[in-house]
Amino acid sequence: MAAPCSRMASRPICQFITNVRRTGLKHTGVRQISLGSACRAATQTRSKTESVASPWKLYGAVCLQRLPVISQERNPIEDQFAELMHQMELERSLLSDHEQRLLEDSERMTRKQADNYDSDEEEADYGGQETITAQDQEDTWEQKLKHFQPALRDRDVGGTPLGSVERCLGDSLVLLVQQTVGKETIWLLPQAQWEAGETLRQTAERGLSSLPEADFKATFLGNTPCGVYRYKFPKEVRTERCVGAKVFFFKAFLSAGSASQKEPFLSAGSASQNEPFLWVKKTELQGYLKPPYLEKVDRFILNL
Repeated sequence: MAAPCSRMASRPICQFITNVRRTGLKHTGVRQISLGSACRAATQTRSKTESVASPWKLYGAVCLQRLPVISQERNPIEDQFAELMHQMELERSLLSDHEQRLLEDSERMTRKQADNYDSDEEEADYGGQETITAQDQEDTWEQKLKHFQPALRDRDVGGTPLGSVERCLGDSLVLLVQQTVGKETIWLLPQAQWEAGETLRQTAERGLSSLPEADFKATFLGNTPCGVYRYKFPKEVRTERCVGAKVFFFKAFLSAGSASQKEPFLSAGSASQNEPFLWVKKTELQGYLKPPYLEKVDRFILNL
């Protein structure tokens, strides 16, 4: 009875191992078929994508801002707050060296007017030298202050050109350049067409460095675009394979460089067609940019 029992016990184990082997082979075959189908589908999709070119040209643009150089004019509320802080600081502060001298000079004048004043003792204390009082110094400072002429905060009074970075030192300025689109010459942010092998940020940097008569050094704020604008070309230049352009904007701050053009000086508001670029305030953009373009650009330009 021992032998039949052992054969009966070994049969389920052999059947289990055989089923597992068969199941594994079947699943392996399914995996091979599914992977092959996925590879073929991906190859077909890639070939279709490569054969059909995009009808949109890609551009990388840079929003280059010159930050304020000087502080802006204070409003009435800021003037009141500054006066309050000055008064609090004056009440809590100690006497300065000049104020100590004023008190000493006042005490010296009081001693001179007394009946028991000894001039020899006073001369001995100061070594016989001529004494210059603090009040004399204040009178000298007042005379110098009358002849002092502070520099103008607003340099546009003398007719600073729009192409100069020295205008509107208390405001943030944005760089605009002239570009020809079709038969029309319009003002845009500096941009360049994307080329294979470069990133969009590198395209924007190339568009900035290729400006004529300028040597800008800018600090880009990251590698991600801060905005995108899509527009169609004029009908006379539009084709089925070239419908329009997509412009990706990058933010940058002017750090250094020769930012003034070599053109005749022009006053604000009198931009010439020969000017290669302009520095304008955010409130002045509507006079140069197209409304749809301005709507996109106005979203990420900060009036610092």
